[in-house]
Amino acid sequence: MTAEEFYNKGNEHRRRGEFDEAINCYLEAIRLDPDSPAVIAKQMLDEQFAFFYKDYYNP
Repeated sequence: MTAEEFYNKGNEHRRRGEFDEAINCYLEAIRLDPDSPAVIAKQMLDEQFAFFYKDYYNP
């Protein structure tokens, strides 16, 4: 799969509330293409988890 495909798959998981899977897809997209929009998507999820789930998520 390409970085774009992993990014799109991550977006699908995010919409379904499957955040762990979304992050994994974003990480793979970033690994394949460090300039992928997955960088921003993962950063946004990190910020949301850090704000709403301080005890649950520790990057």
